Amino acid sequence: MAKRGRARKEAKRGLPHFYGRHAVEAALDNEDREVKKLFLTREAAATLDIPEGMQVQYCEVTDLARHVPKDAPHQGMVAEVMPLDDLYLADVMDAGPQGTLLFLDQVTDPHNVGAIFRSAAAFDAVAVVTQDRHAPPESGVVAKAASGALELVPWIRVVNLSRALIEAAEAGYWRIGLAGESEMLLSDALTPGRNALVLGAEGEGLRHNVGEHCDQLARLPISDRMESLNVSNAAAIALYATAMRG
Repeated sequence: MAKRGRARKEAKRGLPHFYGRHAVEAALDNEDREVKKLFLTREAAATLDIPEGMQVQYCEVTDLARHVPKDAPHQGMVAEVMPLDDLYLADVMDAGPQGTLLFLDQVTDPHNVGAIFRSAAAFDAVAVVTQDRHAPPESGVVAKAASGALELVPWIRVVNLSRALIEAAEAGYWRIGLAGESEMLLSDALTPGRNALVLGAEGEGLRHNVGEHCDQLARLPISDRMESLNVSNAAAIALYATAMRG
């Protein structure tokens, strides 16, 4: 895939620190990810396949806590990593006749974004597309929630989500925005070919201009007893429905 160069280089707050076995092992297995340094307890190191030449600092559990959010379940391993290189949307869209793109409209919670990546990997989504300024950066929180999927599903960051949706339409994707007020069910809106699912932030939903760039608005068939679902749950259900389409 063509790349634009290093995306978010060393930020003022330092490089991302991924923690937990799944996130760390996935980062080490990803040939496109540069792991700068490992912080490990000796117990965890004994269970990890450490690449030759990798810089390792052995730590006590209490020392590792300095590299992760408070009470984060690091499982004795932390990896200091470089952010992945940026990709253009055009780099990933030619992914076969039934590819599924997932667009997130100002979904900012890192736990939700990480969980969405996990579902995107589980259901073979082509990529997750977010706005550059209205989405969390690569971080240990996102990587932990993604459980390794951050290394498997391309993360496309764009300046303008509506323009990216136009680009997706030109590549043959049918754009479906999830909106609870729609009369049409998602299962009826899906096409047998390429679909682009568009989800908005909890509470706010899709912004008007983003909805205007969808070919169809649709809803999930949830009970009237609940007004809405967590966006990561909605994404998982929508991706499942897309995977099961005829």
